[in-house]
Amino acid sequence: MGKQANSLSVVIPVYRGADTLPELLRRLAQVLPALAETFEVVLVNDASPDDSWQVILGLCRVYPWLKGINLMRNYGQHNATLCGVRAAQGEIVVTMDDDLQHPPEEIHVLLEKLNEGFDVVYGLPRHHPHSWWRNWFSIFTKRVLAYIMGIPTIHDIGAFRALRTRLRYAFSKFCGSDVLLDVLLSWGTNRFAAVTVQQDEREVGQSNYSFWKLVRVALLILTGFSTLPLRLASLMGFAFTLFGAGVFIYVIVVYLTLGSVEGFPFLASIISLFSGMQLFALGIIGEYLSRMFDRSMDRPTYTILERTDNPHSEPACNE
Repeated sequence: MGKQANSLSVVIPVYRGADTLPELLRRLAQVLPALAETFEVVLVNDASPDDSWQVILGLCRVYPWLKGINLMRNYGQHNATLCGVRAAQGEIVVTMDDDLQHPPEEIHVLLEKLNEGFDVVYGLPRHHPHSWWRNWFSIFTKRVLAYIMGIPTIHDIGAFRALRTRLRYAFSKFCGSDVLLDVLLSWGTNRFAAVTVQQDEREVGQSNYSFWKLVRVALLILTGFSTLPLRLASLMGFAFTLFGAGVFIYVIVVYLTLGSVEGFPFLASIISLFSGMQLFALGIIGEYLSRMFDRSMDRPTYTILERTDNPHSEPACNE
């Protein structure tokens, strides 16, 4: 066990966590006193449809260092986590899931690595617990995200992370409905690291991430915080322009040597090829236009309905 932190905040977004929160808090209560001189746990209820908020209120009466925040509606995991990071009082923040897959007993591994001079440390599982297709898709999207963040040393990221709270000043003015916390953290530092930790199997319920939600996250990664797809469309447009020039030269050569060119099948295939490319490029441009439209509406990142330390609601972007 490394040296204690002066103050530590554990931020946990909550969605369908009514059955797991009591055990999670019991284990945190055993672990946290050895990790920091002062500590707190911030539970952000992301409009969970079960009794999560009532469970949080009950746990706040048991643990004086526990704070609860109830959002007005479901905003998503990253939005809820950002809300908790902005509300944290500790000099170091640890974020983790509410489903007991991130063991509190492994927090010290993240903090020990953070003490080596890093600003963000990810806890990566030794074994991915999901199905093969989800593991593959998750690894792919996370590596693309790491590439977009400009962190070649990190090949994987995750929700189990430790970070220095001061990083939030780099995105203090960020206010938008589409949030990727890892990208926001990269605005403030490039000192990232990763360690392997034990990740337990989910014992209660099932994952809230379906295939289509993962696809949506992938599109957000590609079009919400990067111009890479636009550059790809430009390169493909240039490549197909060269291809079209080559086809034109081929047609001229065949006509001059053989006196005729196969008509309709050849023409139909070329039209289909170029039409598909145009639709692909227009789809990418459409994704960017939709992001711009969403941000022009100035939708809040989150809106707080109530919190245990302050019962009054607060606007989303005044942190």
